Amino acid sequence: MNKEKFVAEYELKSVSPALLWPYIGTKNGLADWFADDVQSDGKLFTFYWNKSSQQAHQVAMRTGLYIRFHWLDDEEEKSFFELRITTSELTGYTMLMVTDFAYPDEMDDSRDLWDHQIETLRRKLGV
Repeated sequence: MNKEKFVAEYELKSVSPALLWPYIGTKNGLADWFADDVQSDGKLFTFYWNKSSQQAHQVAMRTGLYIRFHWLDDEEEKSFFELRITTSELTGYTMLMVTDFAYPDEMDDSRDLWDHQIETLRRKLGV
Protein backbone atom coordinates (compact mmCIF):
# COMPACT_ATOMS: atom_id res chain seq x y z
CA MET A 1 0.00 0.00 0.00
CA ASN A 2 1.39 3.42 -0.97
CA LYS A 3 1.09 6.64 0.94
CA GLU A 4 -1.22 9.31 -0.42
CA LYS A 5 -0.51 13.01 -0.53
CA PHE A 6 -2.78 15.43 1.30
CA VAL A 7 -2.80 19.19 1.74
CA ALA A 8 -4.29 21.05 4.68
CA GLU A 9 -4.74 24.80 4.68
CA TYR A 10 -4.74 26.80 7.91
CA GLU A 11 -5.79 30.43 8.21
CA LEU A 12 -3.55 32.48 10.47
CA LYS A 13 -5.46 35.74 10.00
CA SER A 14 -3.31 38.85 10.05
CA VAL A 15 -0.04 37.21 11.16
CA SER A 16 2.61 38.57 8.83
CA PRO A 17 4.64 36.08 6.78
CA ALA A 18 7.77 37.68 8.26
CA LEU A 19 6.57 36.81 11.77
CA LEU A 20 5.48 33.29 10.76
CA TRP A 21 8.66 32.28 8.91
CA PRO A 22 10.92 31.88 11.98
CA TYR A 23 8.37 29.44 13.43
CA ILE A 24 8.55 27.12 10.43
CA GLY A 25 11.99 27.83 8.99
CA THR A 26 14.23 27.57 12.05
CA LYS A 27 15.01 24.80 14.52
CA ASN A 28 14.17 27.04 17.49
CA GLY A 29 10.85 28.03 15.94
CA LEU A 30 9.94 24.42 15.18
CA ALA A 31 10.80 23.50 18.78
CA ASP A 32 8.23 26.06 19.95
CA TRP A 33 5.26 24.22 18.46
CA PHE A 34 6.13 21.21 16.30
CA ALA A 35 8.36 19.16 18.60
CA ASP A 36 9.67 19.24 22.16
CA ASP A 37 13.16 19.96 20.85
CA VAL A 38 14.82 20.24 17.44
CA GLN A 39 18.50 19.90 16.65
CA SER A 40 20.10 20.42 13.28
CA ASP A 41 23.40 19.66 11.67
CA GLY A 42 23.31 21.35 8.31
CA LYS A 43 20.28 19.93 6.53
CA LEU A 44 19.84 17.01 8.93
CA PHE A 45 17.19 17.76 11.56
CA THR A 46 16.43 15.64 14.61
CA PHE A 47 12.99 16.14 16.13
CA TYR A 48 12.38 15.04 19.73
CA TRP A 49 9.02 14.13 21.27
CA ASN A 50 8.99 12.82 24.84
CA LYS A 51 11.69 10.15 24.83
CA SER A 52 11.68 9.39 21.10
CA SER A 53 13.34 11.09 18.17
CA GLN A 54 12.97 11.10 14.43
CA GLN A 55 15.35 12.46 11.82
CA ALA A 56 14.49 14.31 8.65
CA HIS A 57 16.54 15.72 5.81
CA GLN A 58 15.70 19.22 4.65
CA VAL A 59 15.25 18.65 0.93
CA ALA A 60 14.16 22.13 -0.13
CA MET A 61 13.72 25.61 1.28
CA ARG A 62 13.01 29.07 0.03
CA THR A 63 13.50 31.55 2.86
CA GLY A 64 10.28 33.26 3.83
CA LEU A 65 8.16 30.94 1.68
CA TYR A 66 8.48 27.22 2.40
CA ILE A 67 10.53 24.41 3.90
CA ARG A 68 10.31 20.72 2.93
CA PHE A 69 11.56 17.67 4.83
CA HIS A 70 11.84 13.94 4.12
CA TRP A 71 11.79 11.57 7.09
CA LEU A 72 14.90 9.35 6.96
CA ASP A 73 12.97 6.28 8.10
CA ASP A 74 10.34 6.71 5.36
CA GLU A 75 10.94 4.12 2.65
CA GLU A 76 8.88 6.02 0.09
CA GLU A 77 11.30 8.40 -1.58
CA LYS A 78 8.58 10.61 -3.03
CA SER A 79 6.99 11.40 0.34
CA PHE A 80 7.77 14.56 2.28
CA PHE A 81 6.17 17.12 4.52
CA GLU A 82 6.17 20.76 3.60
CA LEU A 83 5.17 23.95 5.39
CA ARG A 84 4.37 26.78 2.95
CA ILE A 85 3.32 30.36 3.65
CA THR A 86 0.74 31.81 1.27
CA THR A 87 -1.70 34.71 1.28
CA SER A 88 -5.40 34.25 0.61
CA GLU A 89 -6.41 36.22 -2.47
CA LEU A 90 -9.94 36.49 -1.10
CA THR A 91 -9.28 37.68 2.47
CA GLY A 92 -5.66 38.83 2.39
CA TYR A 93 -4.99 36.63 5.42
CA THR A 94 -1.76 34.68 5.87
CA MET A 95 -2.25 30.97 5.28
CA LEU A 96 -0.07 28.01 6.20
CA MET A 97 -0.31 25.15 3.71
CA VAL A 98 0.79 21.78 5.08
CA THR A 99 1.56 19.05 2.56
CA ASP A 100 2.15 15.56 3.92
CA PHE A 101 1.78 11.90 3.00
CA ALA A 102 -0.08 9.16 4.88
CA TYR A 103 -1.39 5.67 4.31
CA PRO A 104 -5.11 5.71 3.46
CA ASP A 105 -6.09 4.07 6.75
CA GLU A 106 -4.01 6.63 8.70
CA MET A 107 -5.19 9.74 6.84
CA ASP A 108 -7.64 10.93 9.51
CA ASP A 109 -5.06 10.49 12.26
CA SER A 110 -2.47 12.42 10.26
CA ARG A 111 -4.87 15.29 9.65
CA ASP A 112 -5.85 15.31 13.34
CA LEU A 113 -2.18 15.45 14.33
CA TRP A 114 -1.57 18.44 12.05
CA ASP A 115 -4.71 20.15 13.36
CA HIS A 116 -3.38 19.75 16.90
CA GLN A 117 0.11 20.98 15.97
CA ILE A 118 -1.24 24.02 14.13
CA GLU A 119 -3.49 24.85 17.10
CA THR A 120 -0.32 24.96 19.24
CA LEU A 121 1.28 27.26 16.64
CA ARG A 122 -1.77 29.54 16.68
CA ARG A 123 -1.52 29.86 20.47
CA LYS A 124 2.19 30.75 20.19
CA LEU A 125 1.33 33.39 17.58
CA GLY A 126 -1.57 34.76 19.59
CA VAL A 127 -4.12 33.99 16.87
